[in-house]
Amino acid sequence: MESFSLILAIVVVTALAFDFTNGFHDTANAMATTISTGAMRPKVAVAMSAVLNLVGAFLSVEVANTISKGLVDEAGIRPEVIFAALVGAILWNLLTWLVGLPSSSSHALMGGLIGATIASAGVGAVHGDVLVTKVLIPAIAAPLVAGVAAMLATRLTYSLGRKADGKASEKGYRAGQIASAGLVSLAHGTNDAQKTMGVITLALVAGGAVAPDSDPPMWVILSAGIAIALGTYLGGWRIIRTMGKGLTDLQPQQGFAAQTSAATVILASSHLGFSLSTTHSVSGAVMGAGLGRKGGVVRWSTATRMFVAWGLTLPAAALVAALAEYVTGFGDWGTAVVAVFLVASSAAIWKISRREVVDHTNVNDTDDAEPAGVVTTAMAAVTPPPAGGTAADVPPIPAQATAERTPSTTTTV
Repeated sequence: MESFSLILAIVVVTALAFDFTNGFHDTANAMATTISTGAMRPKVAVAMSAVLNLVGAFLSVEVANTISKGLVDEAGIRPEVIFAALVGAILWNLLTWLVGLPSSSSHALMGGLIGATIASAGVGAVHGDVLVTKVLIPAIAAPLVAGVAAMLATRLTYSLGRKADGKASEKGYRAGQIASAGLVSLAHGTNDAQKTMGVITLALVAGGAVAPDSDPPMWVILSAGIAIALGTYLGGWRIIRTMGKGLTDLQPQQGFAAQTSAATVILASSHLGFSLSTTHSVSGAVMGAGLGRKGGVVRWSTATRMFVAWGLTLPAAALVAALAEYVTGFGDWGTAVVAVFLVASSAAIWKISRREVVDHTNVNDTDDAEPAGVVTTAMAAVTPPPAGGTAADVPPIPAQATAERTPSTTTTV
């Protein structure tokens, strides 16, 4: 290592802070369905997810290389640019966590990096072909592929288990959920932890600490893995509630199908070096599983708000990052102003979140669950129950347009 300046140290710390927010922001991706169906106790679930996220961080560096070597031109990047990018990503993560929307931490990071790079070195410093093929196309394809796969898997699961004993079948699928949730956690570590590794490596190259085209050093891999694991253990309970209860009500069969489908898509993308959004994949799979069960409901009003957040993630993070890059251009005092703004804004968001605390004790509460939309309840009213199905397979009569389920489908632990 040739040098390690103060600004480079600030960038590394900020990157690990982003990785930490990524952990608690995306815990829902792995554990929301497992927690909502009662397959695991909330604290046990996030602890298992944290350990597997750490393990997953060591399995590959393909996504890290996409970010550190492919998305932007290394030659035109200063450490201050990366710092500004991380500011945009962190603030978007915190804002969407506050309102409980499962947006993409990955796209927040990409948007921040793109916005800060354009503000510093111009549009030409962003590699548009990499942005399109390895970020934008997977962003659209992933939820669709995962959703269709989960819908088909759910239908197959109910078809195969039609004559099985209800309680025994449910117990088996809950065990399967635990295994598939572990797979999603492992996949999350191989994809999302690497994004922070890539950003830190890019900063090290920009600061002259490592040679261009270098793979992430071991200390970067270890620190990024630990940071995302710690964030995961704290649990993003607000987003877990939305993912597990706000989009649809899942039975263990659906949870198993959703998690398995999402994990397959994420692991395949990590192998190919695609900077995939695990949030998009899991959300698509959850909605697909909701549609896969006859009479199942998807709360499209919640889904619509989520889609809007997805669309705003890249430009919003890019705008904040570009403004932060402009301020850091004034020198050390500008960087200090941006740092103070980041800390103050983060503290304010945390304080606001304390007005209505959501944690492991009330994450499955559904008193304030959003009612199903008109289209969903109408479809539920005219859809016949599956042949040989049980009462648990049939949705409640939507006379009051609610999405409440029977106790067997929303077991609280």
